[in-house]
Amino acid sequence: MSVNLGTILTAMVTPFDADGSVDEEAAVALMHHLVEHGSDGLVICGTTGEASTLNDEEHLGFIRLAVEEMRGTDTTIVAGVGSNDTRHAIHLTERATEIGPDALLHVNPYYNRPSRRGIVRHFEEVCRATDLPIVLYNIPQRTGSDMPNDLLAELAQLENIVAVKQANAANLAKVDGLRIYAGNDDLLADVLDMGEAGGILVASHLFGEEMHRMADEPDRRREIDQGLKDVYRDMPVAPLACATKAALAMLGILPGAAPRLPYVELDESELDVIRAMLERHGLLQASRA
Repeated sequence: MSVNLGTILTAMVTPFDADGSVDEEAAVALMHHLVEHGSDGLVICGTTGEASTLNDEEHLGFIRLAVEEMRGTDTTIVAGVGSNDTRHAIHLTERATEIGPDALLHVNPYYNRPSRRGIVRHFEEVCRATDLPIVLYNIPQRTGSDMPNDLLAELAQLENIVAVKQANAANLAKVDGLRIYAGNDDLLADVLDMGEAGGILVASHLFGEEMHRMADEPDRRREIDQGLKDVYRDMPVAPLACATKAALAMLGILPGAAPRLPYVELDESELDVIRAMLERHGLLQASRA
């Protein structure tokens, strides 16, 4: 299966309103903002989308909102539907497939940390539940277990598995049968230098056009990447979903910055780090003009 999901995919935050409900109006506005500022596609209900705090109705409803809003455009929608419970992963996969995003994002089971054979069986069952392309997600710092490249190559033999979002820098290499997407912002330049697909990114909420230029202007790629090093350094001052929402709220792109517990809003010292980063890059001045 061959699929082109785009180069710069933004792992989009999920906006919540004052009472903690999903803010669909803010979400739609953010989708269009991202598409207008460098994103080829949107990854919905991933880690940065706080998917672990969404119930199934909210989760599938948010996927439906994105698919319907972007229908008829060139923007791709990748829906996160991973779970550490294979039955739940199958359920979300089947329901999301009915909604019709362009692809699905699946993390290997976290917390219970199955054996290699268990991971393979998990994905065999997931693949039986859909005819959509599947992007694997390797992020051992969250799952507690790594999917090494030989395992990724084995999983690539399963029908529908087409790519991996690689968030383990130690594993960054070509894998037979898979396209590689940078799973961390600071890996994008390396992935592009490898001739691979692009990135599933968070800083593209704020610097999407610059990050797209890293693909479009390869001769300037390292210069642009160097100019974003402080962004890669400062955004993790808090969990990325929280820091990104705070930055978007400062810029007036989101009406509020509230995450869901156990995430909390940034404290004053953390806000100062994000504010200073935005000011260094001229974004706050531009937003106030």
